[in-house]
Amino acid sequence: MKIMIASDIHGSAYYCKKMLEAFERESADRLVLLGDILYHGPRNDLPRDYDPKEVIKMLNAAADKLLCVRGNCDTEVDQMVLNFPILADYAVIYIGDRMMYMSHGHKFGADNPPPLSRGDILMCGHTHVPKISEQDGYTYLNPGSVSIPKEDSAHSYMTFENNMFLWKNLNGREYMDFTV
Repeated sequence: MKIMIASDIHGSAYYCKKMLEAFERESADRLVLLGDILYHGPRNDLPRDYDPKEVIKMLNAAADKLLCVRGNCDTEVDQMVLNFPILADYAVIYIGDRMMYMSHGHKFGADNPPPLSRGDILMCGHTHVPKISEQDGYTYLNPGSVSIPKEDSAHSYMTFENNMFLWKNLNGREYMDFTV
């Protein structure tokens, strides 16, 4: 099974379309969204082609392929227009005997992790910066941001297949990897 992981669309129709094109190009089975789907947030400038209603249409068309967690900019009102659940604070996937705990990162993140076992993976968005770091007994991974990257990072996403995470820009160029 191949999974694509992305975060922080923030209502950008332009970058949502690019992300969905990448999802199709990757031939991934599922798309995991780590929150902040429709609203840009008070600390961010408007992303390119800010159009939450268009993002709603695009994502609803892919609803059966999506697994989402709630970001700090996602609300009950957003859930009323989206045809897939977005309000869970976290999701868990097991990779063999390792747990991959997925959260947006504003409640549980690298500075405030949930209870994890040695070897587990904590995957978060929120910072808009792609990252791999070994923490105290677990690995922290961040795909960066689809629409508002920070710290000179690329508009990016990750894939997971055959025990390997690959970070890619929205054109599909790889620039980082991590093997489980």
